[in-house]
Amino acid sequence: QVQVVESGGGLVQAGGSLRLSCAASGSIHSITAMGWSRQAPGKQRELVATIIGSGTTKYADSVKGRFTIARDNAKNTVYLEMNSLKPEDTAVYYCNADLITAEYRVLEVWGQGTLVTVSS
Repeated sequence: QVQVVESGGGLVQAGGSLRLSCAASGSIHSITAMGWSRQAPGKQRELVATIIGSGTTKYADSVKGRFTIARDNAKNTVYLEMNSLKPEDTAVYYCNADLITAEYRVLEVWGQGTLVTVSS
């Protein structure tokens, strides 16, 4: 059983910061990429940031310069550092991992999500 579990969401005032964490666990051979997406009420899920094994990162235009994604390969963990938060960043944030299991199955695994609320 392979899973990813997010943590670190909560309530913060506009201009504040939060750090989200996501740990992948289970029978994992390797992880190709990890990322964060978010879904605000009444809106479609959007990609926020991704990081691949080489360390290459990609960000949505709406978060560039404010959010930073980082990965600890030894811990199979990805982080999302969110600064200068705005009310429009309010959403459920989901983590995903593209990985190969110990049985050499290719999987895309999603977490349950963590709620981030930014008050004005």
